[in-house]
Amino acid sequence: MDNGHNGRIVSAIQTTNLADILERVLDKGIVIAGDITISLAEIELLNIKVRLLVASVDKAQEMGIDWWQSDPALSSRARQQEKETSQLKARLDLLESKLASAT
Repeated sequence: MDNGHNGRIVSAIQTTNLADILERVLDKGIVIAGDITISLAEIELLNIKVRLLVASVDKAQEMGIDWWQSDPALSSRARQQEKETSQLKARLDLLESKLASAT
């Protein structure tokens, strides 16, 4: 007689195994790479390189990968720096134009 406990035990074991695997992947990192090339009569028409890295933020930073910190779409600090850079460029352009008209 099955009262449903066996199904819950199997599900709990599978969830634990999946969590362990995910933790291990994020801790160590995994790289998936592939290239797609489309050629016609031995002439390469299209070459696509696909690289996927799955890792925790800490592991990625340890490997020197931190592009999200400088992407204005993902980082408020990067947005602020981009805004300040734009303002400085505008001020520099104004100063250069004033100098050019004074000489």
